[in-house]
Order: sequence, then C-alpha cells, then structure tokens
Amino acid sequence: MAETATKTKPEENLQFQAEVAKLLDIVVHSLYSNTEIFLRELISNASDACDKLRYAAITDPKLLDDGGKAFEIHLSVDRTAKTLTIADNGVGMNREELIANLGTIAKSGTAEFLKALSGDKAKDVSLIGQFGVGFYSSFMVADKVEVFARKAGETQGWRWTSDGQGKFSIAEADNVARGAKIVLHLKKDAEDFLETFRLRKIVKTYSDHIAVPVILDPIPSEKKDANKDKGNEPKAETLNSASALWTRPKSEITADQYKEFYHHVGHAFDEPWHTLHFKAEGAIEYTTLLFIPTTKPFDLFNPERKSAVKLYVNRVFISDQLEGLMPRYLRFVRGVVDSSDLPLNISREMLQDNPVLRKIQGGLVKRLLKDLKERSEMPEDYAKFWDVFGPVMKEGLYEDFERRDELLELARFRSSLHEGWVSLKDYTGRMKEGQDAIYTITGEDAAMLKNSPQLEGFMAKGIEVLLLTDPIDEFWASSVGVYEKKPIKTVAGAGDDLAKIKGDEAEEKKEEQGAAAEQAIKDLIEKLKKSLGTAVADVRTTDKLKGSPVCLVADTGGVSLHMARMLKQHGDAQSLAIRKILEINAKHALIKRLMVLSGSSFDDAAALLLDQARIVEGEPVADPVAFAKRLSSMLEKALG
Repeated sequence: MAETATKTKPEENLQFQAEVAKLLDIVVHSLYSNTEIFLRELISNASDACDKLRYAAITDPKLLDDGGKAFEIHLSVDRTAKTLTIADNGVGMNREELIANLGTIAKSGTAEFLKALSGDKAKDVSLIGQFGVGFYSSFMVADKVEVFARKAGETQGWRWTSDGQGKFSIAEADNVARGAKIVLHLKKDAEDFLETFRLRKIVKTYSDHIAVPVILDPIPSEKKDANKDKGNEPKAETLNSASALWTRPKSEITADQYKEFYHHVGHAFDEPWHTLHFKAEGAIEYTTLLFIPTTKPFDLFNPERKSAVKLYVNRVFISDQLEGLMPRYLRFVRGVVDSSDLPLNISREMLQDNPVLRKIQGGLVKRLLKDLKERSEMPEDYAKFWDVFGPVMKEGLYEDFERRDELLELARFRSSLHEGWVSLKDYTGRMKEGQDAIYTITGEDAAMLKNSPQLEGFMAKGIEVLLLTDPIDEFWASSVGVYEKKPIKTVAGAGDDLAKIKGDEAEEKKEEQGAAAEQAIKDLIEKLKKSLGTAVADVRTTDKLKGSPVCLVADTGGVSLHMARMLKQHGDAQSLAIRKILEINAKHALIKRLMVLSGSSFDDAAALLLDQARIVEGEPVADPVAFAKRLSSMLEKALG
C-alpha cells in the first residue's frame, strides 16, 4: 500500500459520548494486563473493513477503481516519531461514520458492558472485542491516536484525532487513500511495539488466520541504510499465512490456531468449549468452522436474538447476522460457513428465503446436536455447557418441532431429590410404582421451590419433581406436553395423583372418617368460600400438603401463578384475570381449629391463611395494613 501525503484543514472539536469517555477511562487505567491485544483488535477491524468492501463491490465494482483490488493490511513503524501505523484499503469511513463509530457506542447493551467492565478485571479484556469497541484498546498503548479515512466511492478524506481525554477532533484531509490508516503515537512504556520481532510474534500468534495479508513495511531508517547497498534493499514482509483457516485441512491446524481464530470470529478471549470443523459434500457443498463458547456472549439475551455466524460465498464475506443460517436457540454459536452453491449477487433479504440456505442450516444443526449428544455422555463436562446455555437451548423445545425429540434428550433440569443436572431419561428411570406422569414446578429460584408447600406430599413419598426456573419453561412444558408417552404435569395440576402412587414413606394409618367428619370439611370449605369471596376462585382439599395448612395454586385451566407474575411484570392485563385456588390440608391442626371458629374470628383467620399462602408463593398480600392488624390481634389473643 503506497504511502500518501496528507494535508489537513481546520478541525471541528467534539465530545465523546458519555459512555465512551467512561470506557476510555477504564481502558487507559485498568486494562494493562495484556496490552498487545490492541494490535489483534485493529487488525481484526481492518480485515472486517476489507470483507465489507469485497462484498459491496460485487454489485458495484467501481468501488475498487481507486485503491486497488487486492486487499492488504500494512503495519508501518517510525522509530523517530515513535509511531506505529495500521492501514487497510477496505471500505473506509466518511465524516458521519467516523463520528458514529469512534465517538459513540451505538450497540445495544452498553450499560451492561460498562457494568461488566467495572467488575472483575480478569474479564475486562475479553469484553472489549465482544462489544465491537476494540478500537479503543489503542489507548492502552498510545497517548494520541490519528485516523485517516476515506470511504470507498467517495473523494473526500478525513482525519480523526484524540488523546482519549474526553474529546476528539475531525477535519477534512486531502490525499487520503481509500480505507483507514490508524497512527498510534506510542506511550514511552509501549515503545517495544516499534520492534519488528515483537510485531511478528503478535501477528503470528493472534492474526495468522486473517485471510487478508498483514504486511510489515520496511522501516524508514532501514531504507536509508539500504541505499548504501543497492543489492540488499529491505523488502516488505508478509507476517501471516493469509489464507482462510476454514479452508485448510484439519490435520494442518493446531489447537492454538483454532483458538485464535475463535477469538477473531467471536470477538472473545475465552476458550472455545467445542469446535466443529467439517466439509459437506454432495448435492450441496459447504465448509464450516463453528465454535461453542465457554462463557456467555454479552448479547445472548438481546431481544433480537440474532445469529452471529458469518456467511461466506466462495470466501467472499456476505453477512454475520443472516436470518435462516442458524436457528435462534443456537445464537450463541460463533464461526463461519462458506458455500459455493449460493449466488453472490443476491440481496441478503432474498438470501434468507433461499432453499439452499435452509438445507445448509439443517446440516449444521444436525451436526451440532450430534456433537452435543456425544459430549452429554460426559456429565461434568456437559454441565459446564448447560449451566451457560441451557436456558437458550430450551427455546428450541418450544420453537423447533422437527428436532424436539433430540432437544429433549439434550435438556437438563434441577431436581427436588438430586443434586446437579438430571435428564428426562434419568427422571423416568426413577419413577415410582403407580406414577405415570412427570411432575414439574415453576418459579424463580430452585432453592425456594424445594421448600414450596406444594412439594410436601411429593417429598414425603420420595416422588421427584423437576424445578423449572427459566422463563421459557412456562412455554415449552405446556407445548411439549409429553415425553416417552409420559404426560408432563405441574404439581398444582396433579389432582389426586398422589393417592395412586406408592411412595417411600411408611404408610400412614388411615383415619376412619365418618359422614359427620366429611360433612364438617364440606361445611368449612363453604364457609371459607363465603368469607374470602372473590379473592379466590375456589377452595378445595389436597393430599399435597403435609406440614403446611394451605397453599395457593392457579386453576388448571389457566396459566401458573409464576407465569402470572411474569405477565404482571410486563404490564400484561391477562395476569389480573388469573383464577386462584386455595388448597387446604384437612389434617392440619390449624384447619381443624378453624372448624370451630365463627364470626369475625373466622374471617380474620381465613384472611391470614390466604395471605400466608400468597407470601409463600412470592405474591404480595392484598392489604398490608389489614394483614398487620389481623396478625397483631391473633398474636395478642394467643399470648394473652
């Protein structure tokens, strides 16, 4: 890439976005543990800029008329000026893009990013690339950064400059080459990045997989010395292999090369938990190199749920957010897919509905699920994956009917009786005599669910219950409905199931209950209904309760109480119409005592029991003041 003279014009001074200023302060003062990552980030950005122009030039070849058709990234060192320059002839930027890309953080999740950065510093560096703000790592080594840029297809060049102290300036500049040239004025303690051996090592370590040549230009002082010996003039040196890693045979790729490519394509610093590299041949041919991260990507629960796998056609980058390439429940997967069977000159919108792309997706998902099945045979290893990505994988149970059976085999759950994760196969293999259903309970915390009154009868008989704590559980469980011909039921909807199941506990002595006792329970239920009025839809007895007098459940014809709370949090009026049923333990001493109360004492006791049931379910009491008064009155009578 030829060096070009640059003439600048009057500058316009602007302030960084507040989030950028905060980010820069963190970068400059807190991220010195691995300073060399700045070069990896800048080379990665330069490679992306070349990929974008290569794709844009498919429909507009004139974009390549000025600046060359062969894409390159150049590193230049000036030891006198103490500068390191990284230049590319990619798509470039105009004034508005320089301000938007270098002066603001436009990506969603900025607040979460900054919050994460303020925590454990061991995680800080790994987050920089993920959030697309790798450029700011320049200020780890430079006290001044200049960017000379000209967008492909435009004639005006621009100079952006900043010392990272809250402001930046931008001005028109003449004689700027297409692409972007970043000039780093190195800090005194970063001058070792002027040494060619250091640059060679960094590029070979972090950027060898970059498909664009990374070229080290001759150092000016070495050029001057070479004039004395015309036969030994220094030459530009290509530092990387400059070939797409996914096109190389697996036998020629080391584990470290796979890891560094994952770092590049995933903008990450963790280790890949799983690597999948294969070439599909036959009616449709494509090569893929995919990675499952070890840690959660920052945008995993972004509402858009976009895929992050990059699509190439004949090594030409097409898109990294293409709908249809990867199902949404596998959006945490990173990597590339390269096909020769897709058209280059088709719009991204039309490509999303392309039948070839759908077949590629089918092949990718099939291989990924097969690999996950194999790794699930190693429970400790698989638990690390499910801890991070289980909630997302379960979205597939609701959305992917075609692969539902495979996903059910991969799914893992917390249990009321066993530590760690359990599978549905584990669960059904332990079912009790007379048990013909899989029982579940939903809530926000597994530990709290274990102590729910609704589980008392199940626990007493040693009947296992799956503890479902992810929001998606409310949807997939009702949608799937059955596993291996066993219905999936909530404990609230178990009805009289417990009486049919032979449990582990010693058989309770059956109480002879005469007609008078049965009538007393019926009378109590009617009195409770009348006293509580519209606060409950019904009152009924239950075998589920052992140590608790009452519990609150949703009518089996509606959604669960946990679901109702989620709807309420999102302002859904449907949550206000949930039918709630008060279940009572007829054998409990409080319930027996309630039978002999009347008047206001009965009403107060009934209201307190309902409020108790609400509190246990995580719901607020209807009238806190009235609740406090009733409780004080009851305590006064009990203590008096």
